[in-house]
Amino acid sequence: MNSIKFKNNRLYYLDQKELPLREVWRECRNLRDGFQATRDLQIRGAPLIGVFAAYCVCIHANNMDLKKEDFLKNLRYDIAYLKTCRPTAVNLAWALNRIEKVIEKNSKDSVQQIKQALLKEAKAIHAEDVALCERMGNFGAKLIKKGDRILTHCNTGALATSGKGTALAVVFKAKELNKDIYVYADETRPLLQGSRLTAWELMKKKIPSSVICDNTAAYLMQKNQVNKVFVGADRIASNGDTANKIGTYSIAVLSKYHKIPFYVVAPFSSFDLSIKSGKQIPIEERSGSEVKKVLNKLYVAPKAAKTISPAFDVTPHKLITAIVTDRGLVYPPYTKNIRKIFGV
Repeated sequence: MNSIKFKNNRLYYLDQKELPLREVWRECRNLRDGFQATRDLQIRGAPLIGVFAAYCVCIHANNMDLKKEDFLKNLRYDIAYLKTCRPTAVNLAWALNRIEKVIEKNSKDSVQQIKQALLKEAKAIHAEDVALCERMGNFGAKLIKKGDRILTHCNTGALATSGKGTALAVVFKAKELNKDIYVYADETRPLLQGSRLTAWELMKKKIPSSVICDNTAAYLMQKNQVNKVFVGADRIASNGDTANKIGTYSIAVLSKYHKIPFYVVAPFSSFDLSIKSGKQIPIEERSGSEVKKVLNKLYVAPKAAKTISPAFDVTPHKLITAIVTDRGLVYPPYTKNIRKIFGV
Protein backbone atom coordinates (compact mmCIF):
# COMPACT_ATOMS: atom_id res chain seq x y z
CA MET A 1 0.00 0.00 0.00
CA ASN A 2 1.49 3.35 -1.07
CA SER A 3 0.36 6.89 -0.25
CA ILE A 4 2.78 8.71 -2.55
CA LYS A 5 4.59 7.85 -5.76
CA PHE A 6 7.54 9.61 -7.35
CA LYS A 7 7.96 8.52 -10.95
CA ASN A 8 9.67 10.15 -13.93
CA ASN A 9 10.27 13.31 -11.87
CA ARG A 10 6.56 13.63 -11.12
CA LEU A 11 4.99 13.40 -7.66
CA TYR A 12 1.59 11.76 -7.08
CA TYR A 13 -0.33 11.32 -3.85
CA LEU A 14 -3.41 9.45 -2.71
CA ASP A 15 -5.98 12.04 -1.65
CA GLN A 16 -6.88 10.89 1.86
CA LYS A 17 -9.89 13.20 2.07
CA GLU A 18 -11.59 11.05 -0.56
CA LEU A 19 -11.14 7.81 1.39
CA PRO A 20 -12.74 5.40 2.04
CA LEU A 21 -15.37 6.02 -0.64
CA ARG A 22 -12.95 6.69 -3.50
CA GLU A 23 -9.27 6.09 -4.17
CA VAL A 24 -8.20 9.23 -6.00
CA TRP A 25 -4.62 9.95 -7.02
CA ARG A 26 -3.58 13.55 -7.66
CA GLU A 27 -0.40 15.14 -8.94
CA CYS A 28 1.62 17.66 -6.95
CA ARG A 29 2.87 20.04 -9.63
CA ASN A 30 4.47 22.74 -7.51
CA LEU A 31 5.22 23.92 -3.99
CA ARG A 32 1.83 25.58 -3.60
CA ASP A 33 0.12 22.28 -4.45
CA GLY A 34 2.24 20.55 -1.83
CA PHE A 35 1.55 23.18 0.82
CA GLN A 36 -2.19 23.03 0.20
CA ALA A 37 -2.37 19.22 0.07
CA THR A 38 -0.58 19.00 3.40
CA ARG A 39 -2.49 21.82 5.05
CA ASP A 40 -5.83 20.41 3.88
CA LEU A 41 -4.94 16.88 5.08
CA GLN A 42 -5.02 15.31 1.65
CA ILE A 43 -1.58 14.18 2.79
CA ARG A 44 -1.25 13.54 6.53
CA GLY A 45 0.66 11.54 9.13
CA ALA A 46 3.86 12.97 10.59
CA PRO A 47 6.39 10.67 8.84
CA LEU A 48 4.60 10.91 5.48
CA ILE A 49 4.44 14.70 5.70
CA GLY A 50 8.22 14.80 5.96
CA VAL A 51 8.80 12.51 2.98
CA PHE A 52 6.22 14.32 0.87
CA ALA A 53 7.74 17.71 1.71
CA ALA A 54 11.20 16.56 0.61
CA TYR A 55 9.81 15.52 -2.77
CA CYS A 56 7.85 18.80 -3.01
CA VAL A 57 11.11 20.70 -2.82
CA CYS A 58 12.49 18.59 -5.67
CA ILE A 59 9.45 19.35 -7.83
CA HIS A 60 9.75 23.04 -6.96
CA ALA A 61 13.46 23.07 -7.79
CA ASN A 62 12.85 21.44 -11.16
CA ASN A 63 10.25 24.10 -11.97
CA MET A 64 12.77 26.92 -11.46
CA ASP A 65 14.87 28.08 -14.39
CA LEU A 66 17.01 30.71 -12.69
CA LYS A 67 20.62 31.69 -12.25
CA LYS A 68 22.19 29.97 -9.25
CA GLU A 69 22.10 32.96 -6.90
CA ASP A 70 18.38 33.53 -7.48
CA PHE A 71 17.72 29.79 -7.51
CA LEU A 72 19.24 29.33 -4.04
CA LYS A 73 17.58 32.43 -2.64
CA ASN A 74 14.12 31.38 -3.81
CA LEU A 75 14.64 27.79 -2.72
CA ARG A 76 15.60 28.76 0.85
CA TYR A 77 12.68 31.16 1.13
CA ASP A 78 10.15 28.63 -0.15
CA ILE A 79 11.41 25.86 2.12
CA ALA A 80 10.86 28.18 5.10
CA TYR A 81 7.33 28.77 3.81
CA LEU A 82 6.64 25.04 3.44
CA LYS A 83 7.70 24.44 7.05
CA THR A 84 4.75 26.52 8.27
CA CYS A 85 1.96 24.36 6.82
CA ARG A 86 1.79 21.96 9.81
CA PRO A 87 3.59 23.32 12.91
CA THR A 88 3.14 20.43 15.37
CA ALA A 89 4.56 17.47 13.42
CA VAL A 90 8.32 17.75 13.86
CA ASN A 91 9.00 15.36 10.94
CA LEU A 92 8.18 18.18 8.52
CA ALA A 93 10.95 20.43 9.79
CA TRP A 94 13.25 17.45 10.29
CA ALA A 95 13.02 16.41 6.63
CA LEU A 96 13.28 19.97 5.32
CA ASN A 97 16.29 20.64 7.56
CA ARG A 98 18.00 17.69 5.90
CA ILE A 99 17.16 19.14 2.51
CA GLU A 100 18.58 22.52 3.57
CA LYS A 101 21.84 20.87 4.63
CA VAL A 102 22.14 19.33 1.17
CA ILE A 103 21.63 22.76 -0.38
CA GLU A 104 24.38 24.28 1.77
CA LYS A 105 26.76 21.37 1.18
CA ASN A 106 26.32 21.61 -2.60
CA SER A 107 25.90 25.38 -2.93
CA LYS A 108 29.10 25.70 -4.99
CA ASP A 109 27.90 23.16 -7.55
CA SER A 110 25.82 23.89 -10.63
CA VAL A 111 22.05 24.28 -10.39
CA GLN A 112 21.58 20.92 -12.12
CA GLN A 113 23.93 19.20 -9.68
CA ILE A 114 22.05 20.72 -6.74
CA LYS A 115 18.75 19.45 -8.15
CA GLN A 116 20.24 15.96 -8.46
CA ALA A 117 21.54 16.09 -4.89
CA LEU A 118 18.11 17.16 -3.61
CA LEU A 119 16.40 14.25 -5.34
CA LYS A 120 18.97 11.81 -3.99
CA GLU A 121 18.31 13.03 -0.44
CA ALA A 122 14.52 12.91 -0.86
CA LYS A 123 14.75 9.31 -2.05
CA ALA A 124 16.99 8.49 0.91
CA ILE A 125 14.47 9.98 3.35
CA HIS A 126 11.73 7.96 1.63
CA ALA A 127 13.64 4.65 1.80
CA GLU A 128 14.66 5.33 5.38
CA ASP A 129 11.04 5.81 6.44
CA VAL A 130 10.07 2.46 4.92
CA ALA A 131 12.83 0.75 6.89
CA LEU A 132 11.93 2.56 10.13
CA CYS A 133 8.35 1.32 9.90
CA GLU A 134 9.52 -2.27 9.53
CA ARG A 135 11.76 -2.01 12.60
CA MET A 136 9.05 -0.37 14.74
CA GLY A 137 6.65 -3.13 13.79
CA ASN A 138 9.14 -5.80 14.81
CA PHE A 139 9.93 -4.20 18.17
CA GLY A 140 6.33 -3.40 19.01
CA ALA A 141 4.92 -6.82 18.13
CA LYS A 142 6.91 -8.26 21.03
CA LEU A 143 4.55 -6.39 23.38
CA ILE A 144 1.45 -8.12 22.01
CA LYS A 145 0.20 -11.41 23.42
CA LYS A 146 -2.01 -13.91 21.65
CA GLY A 147 -5.64 -12.81 21.79
CA ASP A 148 -4.96 -9.17 22.73
CA ARG A 149 -7.70 -6.65 22.03
CA ILE A 150 -6.05 -3.42 20.96
CA LEU A 151 -7.34 0.15 20.87
CA THR A 152 -5.95 2.66 18.37
CA HIS A 153 -6.56 6.37 17.83
CA CYS A 154 -6.39 8.34 14.58
CA ASN A 155 -4.51 6.69 11.70
CA THR A 156 -0.99 5.34 12.06
CA GLY A 157 -0.65 2.97 9.12
CA ALA A 158 0.61 3.08 5.55
CA LEU A 159 -1.49 6.20 4.95
CA ALA A 160 0.52 8.05 7.60
CA THR A 161 3.98 6.90 6.49
CA SER A 162 5.91 5.63 3.48
CA GLY A 163 5.94 2.09 4.84
CA LYS A 164 3.67 -0.07 6.97
CA GLY A 165 3.07 2.64 9.55
CA THR A 166 3.94 3.35 13.17
CA ALA A 167 1.37 2.00 15.65
CA LEU A 168 -0.43 0.06 12.92
CA ALA A 169 2.87 -1.45 11.78
CA VAL A 170 2.89 -3.15 15.19
CA VAL A 171 -0.65 -4.42 14.60
CA PHE A 172 0.21 -5.64 11.09
CA LYS A 173 3.26 -7.51 12.38
CA ALA A 174 1.21 -9.13 15.14
CA LYS A 175 -1.22 -10.30 12.46
CA GLU A 176 1.66 -11.79 10.45
CA LEU A 177 2.72 -13.67 13.59
CA ASN A 178 -0.79 -15.11 13.97
CA LYS A 179 -1.37 -13.55 17.38
CA ASP A 180 -5.15 -13.62 16.95
CA ILE A 181 -5.67 -9.93 17.71
CA TYR A 182 -8.77 -7.76 17.54
CA VAL A 183 -8.60 -4.00 16.97
CA TYR A 184 -10.90 -1.17 18.04
CA ALA A 185 -10.45 1.92 15.88
CA ASP A 186 -11.54 5.18 17.51
CA GLU A 187 -13.43 7.25 14.94
CA THR A 188 -11.22 10.24 15.87
CA ARG A 189 -13.33 13.37 15.65
CA PRO A 190 -13.54 15.83 14.04
CA LEU A 191 -12.01 14.50 10.80
CA LEU A 192 -12.65 10.79 11.39
CA GLN A 193 -9.20 9.48 10.48
CA GLY A 194 -9.91 6.36 12.53
CA SER A 195 -13.22 5.41 10.95
CA ARG A 196 -12.29 6.55 7.42
CA LEU A 197 -8.65 5.52 7.20
CA THR A 198 -7.66 3.07 9.94
CA ALA A 199 -10.76 0.91 9.42
CA TRP A 200 -10.04 0.94 5.67
CA GLU A 201 -6.45 -0.24 6.22
CA LEU A 202 -7.48 -2.92 8.72
CA MET A 203 -10.05 -4.28 6.30
CA LYS A 204 -7.48 -4.30 3.49
CA LYS A 205 -5.24 -6.40 5.76
CA LYS A 206 -8.19 -8.59 6.83
CA ILE A 207 -7.62 -7.85 10.51
CA PRO A 208 -10.73 -8.33 12.69
CA SER A 209 -11.80 -4.91 13.94
CA SER A 210 -14.62 -2.58 14.95
CA VAL A 211 -15.02 1.16 14.58
CA ILE A 212 -16.09 2.86 17.81
CA CYS A 213 -17.12 6.39 18.74
CA ASP A 214 -14.38 8.21 20.63
CA ASN A 215 -16.51 8.21 23.77
CA THR A 216 -16.94 4.42 23.67
CA ALA A 217 -13.34 3.70 24.70
CA ALA A 218 -14.06 4.10 28.42
CA TYR A 219 -17.00 1.70 28.19
CA LEU A 220 -14.88 -1.01 26.56
CA MET A 221 -12.12 -0.53 29.12
CA GLN A 222 -14.61 -0.81 31.96
CA LYS A 223 -15.84 -4.08 30.43
CA ASN A 224 -12.24 -5.42 30.22
CA GLN A 225 -12.46 -5.50 26.44
CA VAL A 226 -9.17 -3.63 25.86
CA ASN A 227 -5.76 -5.15 26.74
CA LYS A 228 -3.41 -2.66 25.10
CA VAL A 229 -3.42 0.81 23.53
CA PHE A 230 -1.10 1.77 20.68
CA VAL A 231 -0.95 5.32 19.32
CA GLY A 232 1.41 7.32 17.13
CA ALA A 233 3.14 10.64 17.77
CA ASP A 234 3.68 13.91 15.94
CA ARG A 235 6.35 15.19 18.30
CA ILE A 236 8.05 13.76 21.40
CA ALA A 237 9.88 16.02 23.84
CA SER A 238 13.14 14.99 25.49
CA ASN A 239 11.27 14.02 28.68
CA GLY A 240 8.86 11.73 26.80
CA ASP A 241 5.85 14.08 26.70
CA THR A 242 4.08 13.29 23.45
CA ALA A 243 1.93 15.34 21.08
CA ASN A 244 -0.56 13.30 19.08
CA LYS A 245 -4.01 13.66 17.56
CA ILE A 246 -6.53 15.44 19.78
CA GLY A 247 -8.17 12.91 22.11
CA THR A 248 -5.01 10.91 22.76
CA TYR A 249 -4.55 12.45 26.20
CA SER A 250 -8.07 11.36 27.19
CA ILE A 251 -7.30 7.77 26.22
CA ALA A 252 -4.03 7.86 28.16
CA VAL A 253 -5.85 9.01 31.32
CA LEU A 254 -8.47 6.27 30.87
CA SER A 255 -5.74 3.68 30.33
CA LYS A 256 -3.95 4.72 33.50
CA TYR A 257 -7.17 4.45 35.53
CA HIS A 258 -7.98 1.01 34.13
CA LYS A 259 -4.35 -0.21 34.38
CA ILE A 260 -4.06 -0.80 30.63
CA PRO A 261 -0.62 -0.47 29.00
CA PHE A 262 -0.44 2.66 26.85
CA TYR A 263 2.24 2.58 24.14
CA VAL A 264 3.46 5.33 21.82
CA VAL A 265 5.03 4.24 18.52
CA ALA A 266 7.24 6.68 16.62
CA PRO A 267 10.50 6.82 14.63
CA PHE A 268 13.55 8.77 15.78
CA SER A 269 12.53 11.60 13.43
CA SER A 270 9.50 12.34 15.65
CA PHE A 271 11.69 13.16 18.67
CA ASP A 272 12.53 16.79 19.38
CA LEU A 273 15.42 16.75 21.83
CA SER A 274 15.68 20.54 21.66
CA ILE A 275 12.65 20.91 23.96
CA LYS A 276 12.44 19.78 27.57
CA SER A 277 8.73 19.07 27.84
CA GLY A 278 5.41 19.02 26.04
CA LYS A 279 4.69 22.54 27.23
CA GLN A 280 7.00 23.77 24.46
CA ILE A 281 5.27 21.88 21.65
CA PRO A 282 3.29 24.22 19.36
CA ILE A 283 -0.30 23.03 18.96
CA GLU A 284 -1.94 23.61 15.60
CA GLU A 285 -5.38 25.20 15.75
CA ARG A 286 -7.67 24.08 12.93
CA SER A 287 -10.63 25.80 11.31
CA GLY A 288 -13.85 25.80 13.31
CA SER A 289 -15.71 24.51 10.26
CA GLU A 290 -14.09 21.12 10.83
CA VAL A 291 -15.94 20.92 14.17
CA LYS A 292 -19.24 22.40 13.01
CA LYS A 293 -19.45 20.25 9.89
CA VAL A 294 -19.02 16.55 9.20
CA LEU A 295 -16.21 16.25 6.64
CA ASN A 296 -16.83 19.87 5.68
CA LYS A 297 -20.28 19.02 4.29
CA LEU A 298 -23.16 18.67 6.75
CA TYR A 299 -23.52 21.18 9.58
CA VAL A 300 -23.95 19.49 12.99
CA ALA A 301 -23.74 22.74 14.96
CA PRO A 302 -25.17 26.24 14.49
CA LYS A 303 -23.26 28.12 11.81
CA ALA A 304 -22.63 30.99 14.21
CA ALA A 305 -21.36 28.77 17.04
CA LYS A 306 -17.90 29.48 18.39
CA THR A 307 -15.42 26.61 18.34
CA ILE A 308 -12.18 25.45 19.89
CA SER A 309 -10.38 23.15 17.48
CA PRO A 310 -6.84 22.06 18.43
CA ALA A 311 -5.53 19.35 16.12
CA PHE A 312 -3.37 17.79 18.81
CA ASP A 313 -2.99 17.41 22.56
CA VAL A 314 -0.03 16.46 24.73
CA THR A 315 0.14 13.27 26.79
CA PRO A 316 2.45 13.62 29.82
CA HIS A 317 5.21 11.03 29.94
CA LYS A 318 3.94 9.69 33.28
CA LEU A 319 0.95 8.19 31.45
CA ILE A 320 3.06 6.36 28.84
CA THR A 321 4.05 2.75 29.54
CA ALA A 322 6.78 2.66 26.88
CA ILE A 323 7.76 4.28 23.59
CA VAL A 324 8.35 1.95 20.65
CA THR A 325 11.02 3.34 18.32
CA ASP A 326 12.95 2.06 15.34
CA ARG A 327 15.91 1.74 17.72
CA GLY A 328 14.13 -0.33 20.32
CA LEU A 329 11.77 0.06 23.28
CA VAL A 330 12.20 3.02 25.60
CA TYR A 331 10.94 2.76 29.19
CA PRO A 332 10.92 5.29 32.05
CA PRO A 333 12.84 7.25 33.17
CA TYR A 334 12.41 8.81 29.74
CA THR A 335 14.79 11.76 29.96
CA LYS A 336 17.66 9.41 30.73
CA ASN A 337 16.68 6.56 28.41
CA ILE A 338 15.77 8.72 25.41
CA ARG A 339 19.20 10.33 25.58
CA LYS A 340 20.74 6.90 25.91
CA ILE A 341 19.00 5.45 22.85
CA PHE A 342 20.03 8.53 20.83
CA GLY A 343 23.60 8.31 22.11
CA VAL A 344 23.64 11.85 23.55
